[in-house]
Amino acid sequence: MNNSVHIVKPGPEDLDGTNWVFETVVRDAFQKEGLGHLEDEISGEILHKKKMLKEAVEEEGEVFFLVARLNGRIIGTISFGPCGEIIRECTGGALEGVGELGSLLILPELQSQGIGSQLIHAMIHELHRRGIEKFSLDSGYKRAQKRWVRKFGEPYMIVKDYWGTGSDHMIWLCSVSGFLSR
Repeated sequence: MNNSVHIVKPGPEDLDGTNWVFETVVRDAFQKEGLGHLEDEISGEILHKKKMLKEAVEEEGEVFFLVARLNGRIIGTISFGPCGEIIRECTGGALEGVGELGSLLILPELQSQGIGSQLIHAMIHELHRRGIEKFSLDSGYKRAQKRWVRKFGEPYMIVKDYWGTGSDHMIWLCSVSGFLSR
């Protein structure tokens, strides 16, 4: 199946499909984390991603996206841009100049099939092409944290109980060259 996945820079024609991925995956992730009742946070996250995407497509922002298509349908996303507020806050600004990998979202029915890895691989090659040497990423989702530890190794920082007792936030700092040959 993954042989027919195409990863491209999104254009204006991809806004609706990508926004649908945001709506579907963010709601699903919150639900699976037991946070489906946090409608304001869910809506805010979705609106923020839609705004970043629109700016990226119009080449007005600092964030850029790649999207995964399967049979012409948008099924996943990944982005890169300046590190976000949580990373800046948690690290005391130590990673201020390091960009952040984000918005890695795959439709729920297609997760765990290697599409996320393909998006990461494509973004790392794009970062290398642009001369970017390091990237950061973070997660407060327990399910995602397990995957990121397998993919990126031990976190640069673990912020204990950031989201409440027993809910840590993890931040990774990675070298682009360390992932080029994977």
